Amino acid sequence: MSGEIANSKPAVEISASIMCIDWLNAGVQLRQLEEMGINYLHWDVIDGRFAPDFTMGSSIIEKFRAVSRLPSDYHLMVEEPSRLFDAFEISPGDIFTIHQECCRNLHRDLIQLRRKGARVGVALSPATPIETLDYIIEDIDVIVVMTVNPGYKGQKLVPQTLKKIERLRKMIEDMRLNISITVDGNVSFDHVPDMVAAGANILVGGSSGLFRKDMSLQDSVKRLRESIVAGIGREQTV
Repeated sequence: MSGEIANSKPAVEISASIMCIDWLNAGVQLRQLEEMGINYLHWDVIDGRFAPDFTMGSSIIEKFRAVSRLPSDYHLMVEEPSRLFDAFEISPGDIFTIHQECCRNLHRDLIQLRRKGARVGVALSPATPIETLDYIIEDIDVIVVMTVNPGYKGQKLVPQTLKKIERLRKMIEDMRLNISITVDGNVSFDHVPDMVAAGANILVGGSSGLFRKDMSLQDSVKRLRESIVAGIGREQTV
């Protein structure tokens, strides 16, 4: 159960979206991510039904996990995700997130995941109201705010989602819960300060910020961290 009293705001972490990695140089980039202190490897699992497109399955994910020390950040964008829980290895420190919109019995699925040892998360698509969390929020560790619609990479930010992050952070603080807010979708250098100032503390780095074609991975990580610092400074002056 996540309902421990939060004494201070957590540091902002980066979760690398592996669906956006340079697949022809994946081994090199994986080592670079570890050397630069990236916090998680983010696995988008998409079934082509709840969200368009398909991504990697458990066999590919396990190949990466076998050669990396970084914890995993699973994000299942699939209908009835509980049917796939046994396909994935879960280690201490891993995050496993499922969508509120996909589960007939969300509470049951969260309990099942926690029994497997995961830090459990619930993801909300842009149009899903935060009120859907009312009766399960004390049972989760992470809330993923989708700032684009689930599916293809490279989409534009849905601007209303920044207000959703602010409302969630206030709710978490008012309830004195220890819950992280992850932002997933168009996590760019321009948007990161607003996301962090709104209350996000895990950023999923994809094609908009981390895995960019116009700069090296080292440079993009440096820019992301500069954007995080700018957001923290803005948050402190509010």
